[in-house]
Amino acid sequence: MVVGPLETNCWIYPTGPGEAAIIDPGDEAESIIKTLEKHSLTAKYILLTHGHFDHIGAVPMLIEALNPKPKIAIHNQDSMYLGKEAYKAHSISIKSAMGSTAFIDAFWKNMPLPDILLEEGSTIASFTVLHLPGHTQGCAAFWDKDASVIFTGDTLFKNGYGRTDLPGGNTEQLFESLRRLQTLDPNTVVYPGHGETTTIKQEKF
Repeated sequence: MVVGPLETNCWIYPTGPGEAAIIDPGDEAESIIKTLEKHSLTAKYILLTHGHFDHIGAVPMLIEALNPKPKIAIHNQDSMYLGKEAYKAHSISIKSAMGSTAFIDAFWKNMPLPDILLEEGSTIASFTVLHLPGHTQGCAAFWDKDASVIFTGDTLFKNGYGRTDLPGGNTEQLFESLRRLQTLDPNTVVYPGHGETTTIKQEKF
């Protein structure tokens, strides 16, 4: 489902009988909850590909509303976007992108702490975590090798890739991360943070 004014892809991915992971809930918590209810799913995890607000904005509302509470997982290098000091990190990022904090000030709720700090090679549900810095230092992809799917956040899009001009961005690192993704099975389906799905084969360059 596409959520929020920046049209972020929020994915709901089954992790077991009656259970699912919510990947990148950037906005519209009520819509996400309704989708879970429609499919009789309990959210076991909230998996964050990185910490930018358009990918995590609905986290506080989901944690308030869902019972049992899902476990929040983010790469350790983007952990500053969660917890008591998160507003500072978000304000720096939003000011760089938009010139002011107005975008987040309109919606802001204090961010909960992460439950799980991820790193390269971590496993969670059916996923292996790939650390793919470049868009942010803590960008990660969630790769289900057996299902041949990967959730790439803002690292790889259909016919594009993430920007590197925001705090923590690094163009050289991003291109190294893209080269790494190209080593995966070409038929792996890519679920990006924005835009249409694609495959590794389609994004070869």
